[in-house]
Amino acid sequence: MLVSDFHYDLPPASIAQEPRAGRASSRLLHLIRETSLRSSGASPAGSWQDRQFRDFPDLLQPDDLVVLNNTRVFPARLYGRRSGERAQTVSPHNPAARDFLRGCVEVLLTRQISSDPNEWECLVRPGRKIGVGEKLFFADLDSREEPNVPAELEAEVTARSTFGERRICFRPVPDFFARIERLGHVPLPPYIDRPDCPADRDRYQTVYASTIGSVAAPTAGLHFTPAILDRIRARGIEIAEITLHVGLGTFQPVRVEQVEDHKLHRESYEISAGAAEAINRAKIQGRRVVAVGTTTVRTLEFAAGQARKIGGEQVLTESNQGLSRVEREAEREYGRVQPGRGEADIFIYPGHRFRIVDALLTNFHLPQSTLLMLVCAMAGRQFVLQAYRHAVEAGYRFFSYGDCMFID
Repeated sequence: MLVSDFHYDLPPASIAQEPRAGRASSRLLHLIRETSLRSSGASPAGSWQDRQFRDFPDLLQPDDLVVLNNTRVFPARLYGRRSGERAQTVSPHNPAARDFLRGCVEVLLTRQISSDPNEWECLVRPGRKIGVGEKLFFADLDSREEPNVPAELEAEVTARSTFGERRICFRPVPDFFARIERLGHVPLPPYIDRPDCPADRDRYQTVYASTIGSVAAPTAGLHFTPAILDRIRARGIEIAEITLHVGLGTFQPVRVEQVEDHKLHRESYEISAGAAEAINRAKIQGRRVVAVGTTTVRTLEFAAGQARKIGGEQVLTESNQGLSRVEREAEREYGRVQPGRGEADIFIYPGHRFRIVDALLTNFHLPQSTLLMLVCAMAGRQFVLQAYRHAVEAGYRFFSYGDCMFID
């Protein structure tokens, strides 16, 4: 399968640079898959309707289970200066080069390596100038070029990682995340062509975000308001929350020609016992699991796959006690989600068999991206690309601060 098969033309003007005035004022493209094709396993087709996100609660079925990703974005982009200790010897004919080598550096924290908050994987710029052993100093943005200003955070580059990142270790401080909150900047995606502003701290965050750890927002959730969630609950629809901390696995570019050759980064996730019970109960009872965002899809499908690998028939047999024959068959068919923590690296593209997720709310995604491939796996490549072309022509706003799509 070729990566180029997932290309579509997108005018730059379609990329949303700012959020809409109200979260729930976004537009929603409702994709309705053909039931017969869905059940037969053929490439899905169907129709679509132009709607508003405010319609979303009414598009759900009364017995649906809606699953949200409650991760919280932290200001993971840091600006500082480097020591230049590992720089090459500066020519006496170009003394100004020493100032450059001790100049500004940008660091994007992408993954906490362990429970120790001081060790991280990160992207650095300018990357080629920053080697192992280099020391990095972070203070207020306005003083980053002043070597005499005391640093509030100090880190050392300890290693190079597999995908070109660096591993860094911060000098311990008693209030690490408090300092990150004060010094850091909202890590807006590169297609938002402006600096972050104070308003992004609120709008690039879901209203239900609770567990800190993401460097990018689960953007399908940005449309929700407390009132929308209340409307969903008022219909008797169950809501469960899981956590996946969004890292490089979500937005890394695909640099291979064939889809199958691409490898994803690992991203930390957690599924509570209560959430796992709600999800498994919904599947056993034949109810739909509606995922809000591709991060939720990846978490649930990875967890289901892991449960079958590590538990096998024993887990299914033990969990079958007290279930009816129909419920036992449903559990064996779909598997179950095990509670716990882990690191997900599942890559979902056309051909994937969805064990847990039945419907998906998602934003529009970049051409040739892994997220677009996931959406195509659920609704069919041709159908999705046709819907994307319609969205472009109809003036939908794309990407993180853009509009959304509901695959029903």
